[in-house]
Amino acid sequence: MRNTHLSVVSFALALMAGPVLAGDTPSAPDARAYFINLSDGDTVKGPITVQMGLSGMGIAPAGTEKENTGHHHLLSNRVAFGEGADDAEMTETGIFADDNHRHFGGGQTEVTLDLPAGEHTLQLVLGDLYHVPHNPPVVSERITIIVE
Repeated sequence: MRNTHLSVVSFALALMAGPVLAGDTPSAPDARAYFINLSDGDTVKGPITVQMGLSGMGIAPAGTEKENTGHHHLLSNRVAFGEGADDAEMTETGIFADDNHRHFGGGQTEVTLDLPAGEHTLQLVLGDLYHVPHNPPVVSERITIIVE
């Protein structure tokens, strides 16, 4: 029981120390995030299924410390990653969690979204065990879709 308690405390402390290590997790040189079933300019009927792909690295749940792995984050209806005023903060402290920054810390590679009709932008950003983008960041192309 004592060892279990110490492990939980150690893990919690490691998570709290995450921002100190921000941006230090290297990405594989050939890593690439991409959309499997959506392309720029697609017109789709809602609700939409988004299939998230990754090559050159592996998927692992948040909190998993394993080289060349990470988990997806879906950025929607915002400027491309790297062009936002607060992207430097996310690179240091972790990707935000709100309606425009969805986390898939369980290692999910697919989600169904009920987006309102109209134009929407989507982009994938791979996060490390602390939700911090890798160095260099692994991001997909920012695509625009139209939901009918």
